[in-house]
Amino acid sequence: MNRVHQARAADRAVPPQEGDDAGRGERLFALALFHFIERLLLVVIVAMTLLAVAFEIVAIYRLGTILLADILLMFLYLEVIGMVAVYYTKRNSVFVYPIFIAITAVGRLVVLQGKEMAPENILIEAAAILLLSLSALVIIWAIGKQAA
Repeated sequence: MNRVHQARAADRAVPPQEGDDAGRGERLFALALFHFIERLLLVVIVAMTLLAVAFEIVAIYRLGTILLADILLMFLYLEVIGMVAVYYTKRNSVFVYPIFIAITAVGRLVVLQGKEMAPENILIEAAAILLLSLSALVIIWAIGKQAA
């Protein structure tokens, strides 16, 4: 159910009061405007991500070699696009995707700087990945429990 339908359902649940028609129309207009802005920004995010992918592909082509950092960066871009796709279609699990992106980003940092990093820093970043993973599990569990 989209936001306009939610607003209409909420309007039916509250008994109308004198002079409330103007407020209802204003609310519906505001919700429609915010919904449009939200969708427009999602399209802008995808366009910017695709532009970044294009720049990265050009950089890879000019360098003439594909590095592990390039592949991991492409996974980050892919996760951003996946997050937008999920947010565009259903909003109930979107909060997990930024956590997945953070896990990938920290993992990328560990892989790329692993040899030069102090062992305690690697341990701290591994703990960060564990904490992020646990938080994703809690959110997924809560969403599943809410849906049931």
